[in-house]
Amino acid sequence: MNMTRFIIGAGLVVAGTFPLYAHHSFAAEFDPNKPVTLTGAVTKVEWGNPHIWVYVDVKDERGSLQHWQCEGGAPNTLTRNGWSSNSLKTDGQITIEGFVAKDGSKTCNMRSVKLPDGRTVFAGTSGDGAPPPKK
Repeated sequence: MNMTRFIIGAGLVVAGTFPLYAHHSFAAEFDPNKPVTLTGAVTKVEWGNPHIWVYVDVKDERGSLQHWQCEGGAPNTLTRNGWSSNSLKTDGQITIEGFVAKDGSKTCNMRSVKLPDGRTVFAGTSGDGAPPPKK
């Protein structure tokens, strides 16, 4: 009886830790002191939980092409903020405002996106620890 309770208890503890690995905090991966603005062509969109990813080709100040990957909020949050998986098309020009990754990669966390139709939409996850959007 005690062994059964131990096994069930251990199983619950292990199962309860999986959500910790599935989601991360903003502060763990991105630098709030390093904002970035990227303008370029969409090369790929991954619209899925827990976060969307937008891949963009951006030319740097020397004209060299850089491949960026940008993390956004959850699809449900983004849909409620006025956009969908159809808002971004391959080769569409967008401008992303966000924060760069701490690891130095060409990765950012998006705060807002100026869509090809000219609308600017919130792209983050509320309450994720990032600085609030500019007003």
